[in-house]
Amino acid sequence: MHTEKNAEKMRAKAVVNPVSCPVQDEQILVVPRADLFVAGEWQGLKKLPESEMARLIIEKKEFVPRSSAEQDPTYKQIIPYLVFRHQGRYFLMQRRSTASEKRLQGCYSLGIGGHIRAEDMTTDSISDWARREFYEEVAFGGAVTISLLGVLNDDSNEVGKVHVGFVYLLEGDSATISVKEELRSGELVDREGCQRVYAQMETWSQIVLNAL
Repeated sequence: MHTEKNAEKMRAKAVVNPVSCPVQDEQILVVPRADLFVAGEWQGLKKLPESEMARLIIEKKEFVPRSSAEQDPTYKQIIPYLVFRHQGRYFLMQRRSTASEKRLQGCYSLGIGGHIRAEDMTTDSISDWARREFYEEVAFGGAVTISLLGVLNDDSNEVGKVHVGFVYLLEGDSATISVKEELRSGELVDREGCQRVYAQMETWSQIVLNAL
C-alpha cells in the first residue's frame, strides 16, 4: 500500500507540474529505496547475488516518469553500468555537453548504460537488460563475455541519491568500438590513461576504477 501511494504521488507531480515533466516524459524502472535496501544500505560497490537482485527488482518494480524519479530519493532508478575492456585497455568515454543528464555533462565515464523501460525487460535477467543497453549506446563489431562486478550505491551527490548501478565488466574480443548519441568521444586506454582524467570522471567511474 505504501509503495502504491508513493507511485501515485509521483504520477500526480507529473500531471500538476508540466514544466518539470514534459508530455513525452519516459516511464523508467525504479524500486523503492526501502525495498532495495531491506538488509541495510551501503556506500560503494558491493558484490551481491545477481539472481536474488533480479527477483527483488521484478517483484518490487514500478515505472514512473523520469523527471519525477530524478527528484525523489525514496526511489532508486535501476541502471546497468557496463565497463568494456579489450586486452587490458578500457573504453573511456566523455559525455556530450548536451547529455540528457545535465549533472554529468562533459564528464569522463567508464560506464556504458542507461535507464530501463518496460519494453527493455524482455527477460528476467539483468545481464540481458545490460547487453541491450550496451548495443544501444555504442557500436561494437565483436563478441563479449559479461560478468557482474557488483551493485553500486553512492548517496554522496544528487545524481547518486536517485540511482543504483549494476556494474558489469564486458570483455570484448575486438577493438572495433565507437560511441553513439549521448557520448561525445570514446577510446580504448590503459589504466594509466584513465588515471590521468580521474578528477574529471563522474563519481561512479571513480569508484569502479578504484575497484578494478
